Amino acid sequence: MKKTHLTLTLAFTLFLTACNTKKQDSKDSDSLVIENPYFGEKLPGLIPKIFAPGVISINGRYEHGISFSPKLDEVYFSANKKEEDASIYFSRIEDNKWTAPKKANFTKGEKAGEMHPFVSHKGDEIYFTAHDEFTLPEHKESSKTWYANRLKNSWSKATPVDSPINDDFVFYPNQAKNGDLYYFNISKRGTYYAPNKNGKFPEVHKVAIGGVHAFISPSQDYIVVNSRNRVDKERKSDIYVYFKEKDGTWSDAINLGSDVNSNFSETCPSITPDGKFLFFGRYEEEGGESNFYWVSTEVIHKLKKAHFKNNK
Repeated sequence: MKKTHLTLTLAFTLFLTACNTKKQDSKDSDSLVIENPYFGEKLPGLIPKIFAPGVISINGRYEHGISFSPKLDEVYFSANKKEEDASIYFSRIEDNKWTAPKKANFTKGEKAGEMHPFVSHKGDEIYFTAHDEFTLPEHKESSKTWYANRLKNSWSKATPVDSPINDDFVFYPNQAKNGDLYYFNISKRGTYYAPNKNGKFPEVHKVAIGGVHAFISPSQDYIVVNSRNRVDKERKSDIYVYFKEKDGTWSDAINLGSDVNSNFSETCPSITPDGKFLFFGRYEEEGGESNFYWVSTEVIHKLKKAHFKNNK
């Protein structure tokens, strides 16, 4: 589905993305023994590492958009091979093991593509982007924000969010801890948010930032985005951060630096529910596909300290 990515990125300055190298095939076991909430992976520091190679990050496909449940015992992510519509996959901890990732199929086949999942901070809802088959002319106009409710051991059939959010072509939904929902409006080419009003989203507001795939931090003190490098025009996409100023406005975009960003494209940033790790996609596979990478959010906190120290 690289064609889909390129079409939307070039036509609208956007679309899905993900990370880099991993083992060629996924592991054959039905479950994986865990040593920590992240598939037993050694936790990263200030240098990004590929996430769960051969299990979540698999060579030969695009991975883009990942979300963990509040207890870090479930993970949802979207992936697809070339010329395929995206699907959401999930894995959860059962009997102290991660289950093998499986397709979720939240819309029960009503939509061809499902991507960009986000589990609410209460864990009772999951939001995502759904669209028609990407080869159809109406594909672009069909991209909307959907959601499903948590049942006992599963999810309800998904439905579109009843909100002005879906008056346009939108994608990449995610929420702050208070339930405010952020997303990218492709029709208007900008980031918007809808304040949470008792579980409803009756109004939307533009966010005064640039970039694509904006992801809000749990406490809304910063937003990460991917955007074309502001200095080196040869670099297609880097991860940037905007900090919330004391007056409620947003700072200028700050590049996360060469330790995080590379000569490849970095996209679709997301923050874990506990605020400890930044995930993103990196397009460095030989065929141009992407894998998930992760890094400690200490890289962001260091920039935040420097920003406010220099702007006293």
